[in-house]
Amino acid sequence: MGLADGLSRIVAFLRAGYPTGMPATGYVPLLALLPRRVSDDEITVITRELTVRKHWPTDTADVGVEITRITDGMPSLEDIERVQHRLAANEQSPTP
Repeated sequence: MGLADGLSRIVAFLRAGYPTGMPATGYVPLLALLPRRVSDDEITVITRELTVRKHWPTDTADVGVEITRITDGMPSLEDIERVQHRLAANEQSPTP
């Protein structure tokens, strides 16, 4: 096994875990500096929890507390707005 083969295996291993939607080249270490964003799956869990509790109206404090409970981190205003948008969409959609 030559140096090039070993290096190719390492690069392939690193790229297998590379986040989708990110450029293939660039300043990868800067990704560590980006703030954490609540994932779509986490938003689904958060909205489900808030909906199950039937605590209406749900305000920003309720959403922020639920985000903190799920992620163990401080919620950003963007994440709170995303959850509220999903809650509003769920209220408007017809229930079967």
